[in-house]
Amino acid sequence: MDGSLPPVANGGGCHGGRDTMLEAARAAGKSETLDRLQADYPRGPHDQPQSMCPAFGSLRVGLRMRRVATILCGSACCVYGLTFTSHFYGAKRSVGYVPFNSETLVRGQVYEDIRDAVYETAKPDQYDAVVVINLCVPTASGVPLDRLPKQIDGVRVIGIDVPGFGVPTHAEAKDVLAGAMLRYARLEATAGPVQRPRGAIADEPRVTLIGELFPADPVGVAGMLKPMGLAVAPPLPSREWRDLYASLDCAVAAAVHPFYVASVREFAAAGRPVVGSGPVGVEGTSDWLAATGRAAGATAERIDAAKAQALPAIRAALDANPIRARVTVSGYEGSELLVARLLIEAGADVPYVGTACPRTEWSEADRQWLAAHGAHVQYRASLEQDMAAMREARPDLALGTTPLVQAAKERGIPAIYFTNMVSARPLFGAPGAAALAAIVATQTKGADRFGRMVSFFSGVGTGDAAGYGWQGVPKQHPGAREKFRRQREARAKAAASQAMGS
Repeated sequence: MDGSLPPVANGGGCHGGRDTMLEAARAAGKSETLDRLQADYPRGPHDQPQSMCPAFGSLRVGLRMRRVATILCGSACCVYGLTFTSHFYGAKRSVGYVPFNSETLVRGQVYEDIRDAVYETAKPDQYDAVVVINLCVPTASGVPLDRLPKQIDGVRVIGIDVPGFGVPTHAEAKDVLAGAMLRYARLEATAGPVQRPRGAIADEPRVTLIGELFPADPVGVAGMLKPMGLAVAPPLPSREWRDLYASLDCAVAAAVHPFYVASVREFAAAGRPVVGSGPVGVEGTSDWLAATGRAAGATAERIDAAKAQALPAIRAALDANPIRARVTVSGYEGSELLVARLLIEAGADVPYVGTACPRTEWSEADRQWLAAHGAHVQYRASLEQDMAAMREARPDLALGTTPLVQAAKERGIPAIYFTNMVSARPLFGAPGAAALAAIVATQTKGADRFGRMVSFFSGVGTGDAAGYGWQGVPKQHPGAREKFRRQREARAKAAASQAMGS
């Protein structure tokens, strides 16, 4: 190969459309990559769920890790949006960027530019790893990140393709990078000794929680597992490279967020059993403790002891914080089914649960439980499906994405953004039961206020009142034309007099 790349077909830039980009990517030699993405993250009946750029998920995973540098290669507008969103969510480091144009793409120079950037960045005193992410156009043009060196002076190099036309949601893009890192770490551990993670590591058999969780939740889960002689390993996605080894060195992997299929594949390759669902509510916690304990080889007596310690506190929290409301749940984080289970156990009526994530075996128990309790579960839910469910159910509270929240409030229905409000609070054990009930209680109290606001602003911003400016030809005020004519003549005379005087 001479390093040159076939150009993206005419009209095949960022706005060329999914089919055009897919065709170009396959023609450029990316068929194997696209086939793997399609197998891991299958689409729904529609094109794909409406969420932010999928690559944000991979970018977020890398930026949350110590001693990991991230370099993006994509259109300038995409990179701007991704870095803006990353810093909005608290990133405190720079993001590398390798620009390109039609000429550098066609000549293959963009790959050389990426390689130069990696060599410049890979400084062992600063980084353990450098992550390079291809966005849509470089992927469609076949920029070969697999040809990058695997390591430079001990700094690992990981190149991944995360095109919007190949990865449906940003949640699943987290798994693209987490799985790639886990594979690299697994092969390192197989080859020989590796670094010990920072801090104390429990001597007991450990459980690795898979998914981005509220920081207090792993601590609470550790308390639930203790009677079974189990501890919690560093979760995945990790906060540091060396934590990946400890995540792999577990007795059980728990796919709390069930869409991490690439990561689960690496745990399976390492010989680790995987359990689904999570410790939410009384029934959910009981089932999860039993499944986790059995997978770890705990005795029935120890499993019963763990249940005896955890379940009464959860029951007490549910009884003390009942939810008497009709709630619809939708989002793209992956924990929507667990949240719905907890709401129902607390007494809520949940007719609809929509998630942008796909159906996998790790959420099957939750789906069956919700169906048995009257909830319709919609995987790969589109915004239109979520909106239709909200309008039909007329809930007391709608949990969902930003556009759904806006639409609900326009109808006088209290609503909150799932990601920033629900995901930012504990979910597991007794703290999760109390926190979720408090959210629902606070928001549903505002229903009358929303009704008054909708009535007060009725008609504003709709129909002929929408937008700015005139709807027709402005009516002239009597004498206005003559007034402004005299003003122009006076200014002209003053200017002429000034010119003559000078």
